[in-house]
Amino acid sequence: MSAWISMISDEDADSHLKATLDLARTPHGTVDNVMRVHSLRPNTMKGHVILYRACLHDEANKVPMWFQEVISSYVSTLNTCPYSYANHWSNARHLIDDAARADKIEAALEAHRPQDAFDGAHLAALTYAEKLTLSPGTMVDSDVAALKDTGWEDGEILEINQIVGYFNYANRLLNGLGVTTDGDVVGYYSSE
Repeated sequence: MSAWISMISDEDADSHLKATLDLARTPHGTVDNVMRVHSLRPNTMKGHVILYRACLHDEANKVPMWFQEVISSYVSTLNTCPYSYANHWSNARHLIDDAARADKIEAALEAHRPQDAFDGAHLAALTYAEKLTLSPGTMVDSDVAALKDTGWEDGEILEINQIVGYFNYANRLLNGLGVTTDGDVVGYYSSE
């Protein structure tokens, strides 16, 4: 079982769900369980797909794609979400394209010690991500000022904020419904 609730297959989908499943298809032609778990309510799947793609796969984003995936992975480790971590760390590793560097970053993320692999603007972003994930009610203007002080521009800060917010949503969706990667093609760049 890939989730604790039922998920409708492509074969059993009505026309509205089929159209939404088609919207949610990956470059591999599949629908990942993170989206299929919405199959009982296609409108939430549609909203989820649109939000996900705006946060992570929008050509207008300025935060480098590899670092978007690192932020995604860090939030997912903080939330102990193996589903998102498996997918987004696979993506980050692919985009980093340096095994030794990727190993160092992965160890730092898993230890919740991003300072072991990052400094400057990247560390400031991961520090912001950690606080927003673990203590959202304690955020203050100096948290954003710290990002600006290291060179992040307002639009990039918004992108970082949205990635963190999205993964906190997605991690809770996945963990709360027991969604697994069983049957998924893990990672956007997988060649399977």
